[in-house]
Amino acid sequence: MSDASHAQVPHHGGSLPRGVIVAAGLLIAFAISLTLFGHVSDIGAQHMPDVKAYKVLELRFEDRDDGAVVVRDADDGAQLYVVEPGVGGFIRATMRGMARERHREDIGAQTPFTLTRWTDGTVSLQDRATGRTINLDAFGPTNAEAFARLFNDRETASKEMAK
Repeated sequence: MSDASHAQVPHHGGSLPRGVIVAAGLLIAFAISLTLFGHVSDIGAQHMPDVKAYKVLELRFEDRDDGAVVVRDADDGAQLYVVEPGVGGFIRATMRGMARERHREDIGAQTPFTLTRWTDGTVSLQDRATGRTINLDAFGPTNAEAFARLFNDRETASKEMAK
């Protein structure tokens, strides 16, 4: 074998060329400057709309022996809806998760859940006992509507109680 096949690559002692270091520093400085400019000038910023609570319900969820879940207005105990066994999967799963969190934190069922319809049309469910809030619209319109219909059920229950 000849020495030509073992040509050696020049070794720079493990350091990067000065031009690469300067370019990296300039890129970092540019990124920081652009971020600060955007923050100060508000250009490109996304803002949440100013929304307010439009309708609010305080709710309690009770399990029945037959597997159904009864939804009650926490203020007057009126039955708003019954989630029959085998249906209402989103309501069941959501409430099961929230109940599991209460159980894990050793919190009882005395504090009601707060269902809110906001002025932008979105619906959220809050557990003040744990501080957890779920934006129900994040799970799609059909799932959000499963909870949103409780507002109509409250109005129906109020009319029947007035009779």
